[in-house]
Amino acid sequence: MRVAIIHDWFVSAGGAENVLKAILNIYPEADVFSVVDFFDDKQRKKYLQGKPTKNTFIQKLPFAKKKYRAYLPLMPFAIEQINITGYDVVISSSHAVAKGVITSPDQLHICYCHSPIRYAWDMKFEYLTESNLTSGIKSILARYFLHKIKSWDFISSNNVDYFIANSNFIKRRIAKCYRRDAEVIFPNVAIDEFPLLELKEEFYFTASRLVPYKRLALIAEAFSMMPEKKLVIIGDGPERSKVERFSNDFSNITYLGYQEFDVLKDYIQRAKAFVFAAEEDFGIVPLEAQACGTPVIAFGKGGALDTVVDKKTGLYFREQTVPSIISAVENFEMISSELLSPKDIRKHAEQFSTDVFNKKFKKFVLNKAIEKGIAIN
Repeated sequence: MRVAIIHDWFVSAGGAENVLKAILNIYPEADVFSVVDFFDDKQRKKYLQGKPTKNTFIQKLPFAKKKYRAYLPLMPFAIEQINITGYDVVISSSHAVAKGVITSPDQLHICYCHSPIRYAWDMKFEYLTESNLTSGIKSILARYFLHKIKSWDFISSNNVDYFIANSNFIKRRIAKCYRRDAEVIFPNVAIDEFPLLELKEEFYFTASRLVPYKRLALIAEAFSMMPEKKLVIIGDGPERSKVERFSNDFSNITYLGYQEFDVLKDYIQRAKAFVFAAEEDFGIVPLEAQACGTPVIAFGKGGALDTVVDKKTGLYFREQTVPSIISAVENFEMISSELLSPKDIRKHAEQFSTDVFNKKFKKFVLNKAIEKGIAIN
């Protein structure tokens, strides 16, 4: 059974690349394709087993390493030029264009969908606002290209035999955008890298890239109005100045900037609770917190509904507002003794381990290959 794995691009490492790493560990002989690949040797060894990848013409275009997203209008055409004839099974790991690779009727194409193209569908207006493209000729051009990509994204979904969604939230998004059903297999979480610590300290913790949709500045603002409650923040990004301003003005808020993994792990283990205000497709960090036995105060939409059990492993708040976060923290302190123990919170997180992912994913592909009549060695 010859396997081809298609990934959108290899530029920086995140949750999608961790899933790709797990898939490649299941199928180590697979060949890997992508639009562009700018991984360094360390990243290639960690996520790709040191394998070379086969890429599109966009790899050689000017400034592609830093400005690869500017070539998004060309990516549908580029991905369709990848030649995967001769493979029995094609697995696309897609949040943009990877699922658009062209397959034949005799090939099995399974797409692990991190999301339909967000900026072409329900997050279009957020993307235009954050990119300062709400008016003018550039806005018109951007809207036109997003419209074309949205049409292509829908049409290319018909080339996928089976979709796997990374959460029930994405399952609903796939149904809405593509009118297709999807199996839910949660992403692999490195549970073993986050040991249980049962003794918690009197501070709250949050960590993320400091980009608008993560809402870390909102969390900081909420804690600025709760001076008796300590908050520690780790992360870096465009909203750093907003977060630093709260840290400078309020003694109960500590901002540590970017930190290495061991520092982040130390804080997430010791925290009284992890605060999570983003609407994520899935959200890995809340599960890493729970692996440490740390409860999570989470915005009750998106992937958090799959990973946090309300009033068991944490608590939801229903609006991305300062009053809602304040109310959730106050409610958490009233019911914290009623939540599951740190050991039981970790036990919940273990359902999302890499071993569980491997078993479910391998079984799904095997069953679909047998149904297709593909010879299994």
